[in-house]
Amino acid sequence: MPSSRLETATTKRAALLVVAAMAIAPLAGCMSTPAPQEQARNTLNTAPADLQLLCASAAAEAMGADSDKTLPVASRQLDSKNYQVDVDAAGQKTSCIVDTDGNVKSVQPA
Repeated sequence: MPSSRLETATTKRAALLVVAAMAIAPLAGCMSTPAPQEQARNTLNTAPADLQLLCASAAAEAMGADSDKTLPVASRQLDSKNYQVDVDAAGQKTSCIVDTDGNVKSVQPA
């Protein structure tokens, strides 16, 4: 008799798994990938890493902050030659403009 109970319990568990899978399956078709502009991380128009780091260094110097505590947090392309990089310089928010040649044009508090 014990094996009969075990078989019954196993069969019930298997049936529950099948029912659960059938209930969830239609939801899988409802999910779609968001458009690139709606994704959390979008690299289409961000500044190259080397330009972001140039701005972080310039912001640290301009704000008198420790360069180890200065990070670029966002960037965007302004036009074909210029990027704006938002920098956190040890808690001080700054905005930096840098061109594609690596010339930092300005660093200002944000």
